[in-house]
Amino acid sequence: MHADQSQFCKAGPAVDGSANGSTSRLPAVYGWAMVRSLFVTKLYEAQIGDDALLRDLAHSIRTLGKDDRAGRDWSKQHRYAGYTSYASLNDLPQRDPAIADVAKLLTKHAVSFTKECGLELERKPRLDSLWVNLLKSGGQHSGHIHPHSLISGTFYVEVPRGSGAIRFEDPRLPLMMAAPARADSFVTVEPSPGLLLLWESWLRHEVLPGTGKGERLSISFNFA
Repeated sequence: MHADQSQFCKAGPAVDGSANGSTSRLPAVYGWAMVRSLFVTKLYEAQIGDDALLRDLAHSIRTLGKDDRAGRDWSKQHRYAGYTSYASLNDLPQRDPAIADVAKLLTKHAVSFTKECGLELERKPRLDSLWVNLLKSGGQHSGHIHPHSLISGTFYVEVPRGSGAIRFEDPRLPLMMAAPARADSFVTVEPSPGLLLLWESWLRHEVLPGTGKGERLSISFNFA
């Protein structure tokens, strides 16, 4: 892929004092020099302002948490603070009309995101897996990636005050080079009801422990 200046991130104030731009010009003994950004990591954010859908999804998640014994057992065995259908149910869009509606929305946003990322696909991204989460106060999820997937994400349904944020890790950290620490090695996003986040599945992330009371309800998913 040929790079052009429209793809570069803003590199901050240029050395010569000019305004922010896609490149930074540097003083050089001969000719000129510049700094440009390569291989930008993208995070897709959208707000789904459908209160009726959120209410229906909250009811569905709590109902599943009561009825899905296998999911409750798996959550207990793996010390998940609450309930997740991750390892127990793989057909939620076929089981529940509200989840079927949100699955259609997710697909539209995933198509937009793959275009923004410049991914060269022969077909539209396909929803490969989807699971619901009911995370209790103080619950967390350690850092992880989503192997064998293209796009991953989370849709927040109910978010009590003090719920744990999601934190993304600079993908350069595992390379173990002799680089000093950077102030922006981690980026934290505070959840809110109706917030949709999408990222490429190789991006490592975690859920930080919450400090508030109540249950944080969300839907996580992978596209392949």
